Amino acid sequence: MVEFEDDISIILGGAAGQGIQTVEEILTRVLKLSGYNIYANKEYMSRVRGGINTTEIRVSSDRARTFVRKIDILIPFKRGVLPWVEGRISRNTVVLGERENVEEEFLGKVNFIEVPFTKMAREVGNTLYLNTIAAGIVVGLFYGEVEILKDYLTKRFASKGQNVVEKNVEAALKGYEFGKNLCEEGIIGISVAKKEEVKDEILLSGAEAVALGALAGGMNFLSFYPMSPSTGVAVFLAQHAEDFDIIVEQVEDEISAINMALGAWFAGARGMVTTSGGGFALMTEAISLAGMAENPVVIHLAQRPGPATGLPTRTMQSDLNLALYAGHGEFPRIIFAPGTIEDAFYLTQMAFNLADKYQVPVIILTDEYLMDSYYNLPDVDLEKIRVEKHIIKTPKDYKRYELTENGVSPRGIPGYGKGIVLANGNEHDEYGDITEDEELNALMQEKRNKKLEAIKREAIPPELIGSEDYKYLVIGWGSTYYAIKEALERLERDDVAFLHFKQVYPLSEKSKEYFERAEVLIDVELNVTAQFAQLLKKEFGISVDYTVLKYNGRPFSVEELVEKLSAILEGRE
Repeated sequence: MVEFEDDISIILGGAAGQGIQTVEEILTRVLKLSGYNIYANKEYMSRVRGGINTTEIRVSSDRARTFVRKIDILIPFKRGVLPWVEGRISRNTVVLGERENVEEEFLGKVNFIEVPFTKMAREVGNTLYLNTIAAGIVVGLFYGEVEILKDYLTKRFASKGQNVVEKNVEAALKGYEFGKNLCEEGIIGISVAKKEEVKDEILLSGAEAVALGALAGGMNFLSFYPMSPSTGVAVFLAQHAEDFDIIVEQVEDEISAINMALGAWFAGARGMVTTSGGGFALMTEAISLAGMAENPVVIHLAQRPGPATGLPTRTMQSDLNLALYAGHGEFPRIIFAPGTIEDAFYLTQMAFNLADKYQVPVIILTDEYLMDSYYNLPDVDLEKIRVEKHIIKTPKDYKRYELTENGVSPRGIPGYGKGIVLANGNEHDEYGDITEDEELNALMQEKRNKKLEAIKREAIPPELIGSEDYKYLVIGWGSTYYAIKEALERLERDDVAFLHFKQVYPLSEKSKEYFERAEVLIDVELNVTAQFAQLLKKEFGISVDYTVLKYNGRPFSVEELVEKLSAILEGRE
């Protein structure tokens, strides 16, 4: 018997178009509703058909929220899957599949259990039901609740007619019995605790969290041009545009997208654009316009490997410098980098309030890994949500760019009050009229950049995880949060702590005290040049002692970080 306890990694592998996502969807929903903690993430090639795509699903007693290298159960739907994930296979890996999909050289390296998927699907009536059978097998291995499985499939396929519903239920139950029998016959042993409270939790992806956070922030206008991995945000909002009475506009290019969002804010709406690195590069002139016109805007920038087209469906943290320095001239901005799905929701919501308050661009910097990850979590805390608007009714002698102590001028919108509201991309006086007066030009430069000091006072301090009495301090930002956190939990060392930044610009002044207490600083990033370490050097004069970098388009696995951090901590690096 092959036995698994507490935390099981299941990999589904096949070609684009084979229905891997359907199996993933059924499994994650049904197992969560049965009381199991779920985490899932997909890796896929940039193609519509063919290639090899895989999905990892972790089913665990306690919450598991990040990618692991190990494969406990592998279900290949075509040949080529095992060679593709060879580096993740161990002697303990169970492969459930048809013999034709398992290469000869792997038969002695894994625990192969032949499953006649095609034969079983034909018995139901069509090979199309193969995926539902596979989902049923895995649910059966975990003794998932049969009524939940049947109910979910009934709702999932209701639009296709009663016959399709009945056939899918039949296929799932056929698979369920097969999976359950593997356990009852002592071939596979699975022990994962169910939690009753998990049944009522929500399953949320990073893309959905950004979209919902935008809605919670009062967003009522989204403009975008499709670009992976940011498009999921736009798709979700388009699907629910009528529900929330918002406008979602797919435009001809990214230049149009950001200029429409600027226009929306100027008119009194709350606008956002969602894009990736290449699209953001096209937006930089308009970002500079936002800086000069002091026009709020929120930009969701989902990173992927570059340069140029790069790897459209992979992940990286290589656009930090792009976000930091985009746009000619000098003007303040705010950059958030959510580390969790919860962060993605709350920080996006906060972005709209801060853009409105300080009249600056606010960038939400995510990546493909966070966008495509999802897990179960308690519902969001609506008590934390406040939509704060900073629009005044303009007086007759309104000065759009009035010189103030903190650099923030009262913002009016056209038609609300008696004043004339100007927006100007040229240097201007307090009313917004073009000027080349040298003294006034200098005052306006100082006015715009003075806002940064006020923004800094509101900057979110980093989160310290682990011992307060540390010698080694691991530094991370954005989506590496859970990978580093779980790696440190496995290391079980009292002299190591983790400092995570969810706001990467401007940095909180409170950050410095954490660095001063450490003897050794270890920077972990998904890029080639340690961009965040560069920022720490620039802002605080701090140099890290070690860097752990990865830049092949894949996320860090927990095991990989354990190995790399252990080498440093034990003096082998």
